[in-house]
Amino acid sequence: MKAAADRLERIWVAPAPLTTAPAVTAPRRLSFDRVGNAILWPLAVLLVFHRIFILAVNGDTTDDFSTVHAAVRRFLDGVPVYNEIYHHVDPHYLYTPGATLLLAPLGMVPGFELARMGFVLVNGAAIIAALALLTRLFSFSLRSLVWPAAITLAFLTESVRNTLVFSNINGVLLLALVGFLWLLLRDRLWAAGLVLGLAILVKPMFLPLLFLPLVKLQWRAVLGGLAVPVIFNVVAWPLVPGANDYLTRLVPYLGEVRDYANSSLAGMAVYFGMPAALETFWFLVFVAFGVVGGLTLLRWRYTDPLLWATSTAGLLLTGVFLLSSLGQMYYSMMLFPWLFTVLLRRSVFHAWPAWVAVYLFLSPDEWFSQRWVDYGRWASFFNPTVGWALLVLVAAVVAVSWFLAQRRGGADGPGPGRRQAVAGKNSGADAVAPGRN
Repeated sequence: MKAAADRLERIWVAPAPLTTAPAVTAPRRLSFDRVGNAILWPLAVLLVFHRIFILAVNGDTTDDFSTVHAAVRRFLDGVPVYNEIYHHVDPHYLYTPGATLLLAPLGMVPGFELARMGFVLVNGAAIIAALALLTRLFSFSLRSLVWPAAITLAFLTESVRNTLVFSNINGVLLLALVGFLWLLLRDRLWAAGLVLGLAILVKPMFLPLLFLPLVKLQWRAVLGGLAVPVIFNVVAWPLVPGANDYLTRLVPYLGEVRDYANSSLAGMAVYFGMPAALETFWFLVFVAFGVVGGLTLLRWRYTDPLLWATSTAGLLLTGVFLLSSLGQMYYSMMLFPWLFTVLLRRSVFHAWPAWVAVYLFLSPDEWFSQRWVDYGRWASFFNPTVGWALLVLVAAVVAVSWFLAQRRGGADGPGPGRRQAVAGKNSGADAVAPGRN
C-alpha cells in the first residue's frame, strides 16, 4: 500500500522544480541594462503616446465604450438597461447587473468625451502597471531593461492597440489578472480571491482560474472569487431597471454563436458551415490536449509555483478563447503572464512553434489581399483561432516532455527535492518560486 501511495505521489507532485535559480537578495539586473534602457525607454514612451493620444483619440468604427457608457447612463436615469435590439450586429452591452453597478461611476463623469478619454488613460496605465508587476513577479528590477522591453512589445500587439482604440476594459482586467497571480503566489488568499472575483464579475471568462486555488485547497481564494460576483449581483438586481431582462433577453443572445467578429472554434464552424460532428470532433481534440497539458503541469504546483500558476492560467484562458462561444483576438492580452515565463529556465515559449502561435494571435498584421481575396479575409478573421489551437497543442507536448525528461533523469526517486516539495504543501513556502522573493 505504501509503495502505491509513493508512486501516486511521484505522479502528482514533481520531485524538483524546473526553473530553480540561485537565491537573490535584490531584484535582478542585467549586464546590458544601461544600453537596453537607452534604446527601449524612448521606444516605449513613443509607442504609448502614439497608441493613446493618436490612435485611441482617433477611435474606430468599433467603439466598446459607447455601449457601456450608454448602459450605465440608462441605469442612472432609471431606464431599462437591457433594451437593445439584439438581432442587430452593432456592439451590445453584455455585462451583468452586478457589473453594471460596479461600472456606474463611468456614467457620472461629465461629458462623454471626457469619460471615454479618462477610460482609455486608465486602461493604458493599467497595462503598464500590469507589466511592471509581472517584471517584479519574475524577480527583475524595474530599472532593468525587462520593463521597457515588455511595454514596447506589448504596445506593438493587436491586443493592446485595439483595446485602447476600441476603448475596452481589457487593460484593467489584465491588471486584475496579474494582481490575482501576485497575491495567490504570496499566499494572500482572501485578497487574491476578491481581485479575481471582480474580474469574473465583469467577464465570466475568468471563472476557470478558480482552478488554481482549488487544486491546492486554498478555499479562501475560491470563496472570495465566488462571493464577489454573487454579492454584487444580489445587491444590484433590485437596483438595476429591467434586471430580469438580463435573463430573458440577453442570456439567450449570449447562447448564440455569432458568425462575425468571432475567432473561436465555434465561430469558425458557423462561418464556414462546418458539420456539427466535425466541430464536435475538433472541440474534443482540443479539450483532450488542454486536459493533458493542465494535468501534467499540475505536478509542479508545489515545486515550481510561478511556472505552474502562470502557465496553467494561460492554458485555461487560451482554452476559453478557443472553445467558448465567443473569442476575440484582443483577449490574447491576458496571455502576457504566460509569455513572461520565457524569462525562466523552462517555458513553453522556449519551443519555436509557440512563437508561431504568438504571432498569429498577437500580430497586428493585416492579411487582406487583392489577389487572394477570400484567403486573406479568412486569415484576418481566423489567425487567432489557429494560434490559440497551436498553443494548446504545444503546451501539452512540452509539458509531457518535461515530465518524461524528469522521469528519465531519475529525479522521481526519494531525495531532498521531493521531501521539500511534499513538506511545502501545507506551508507558505510554496507561495513563490525558489529564489524569487
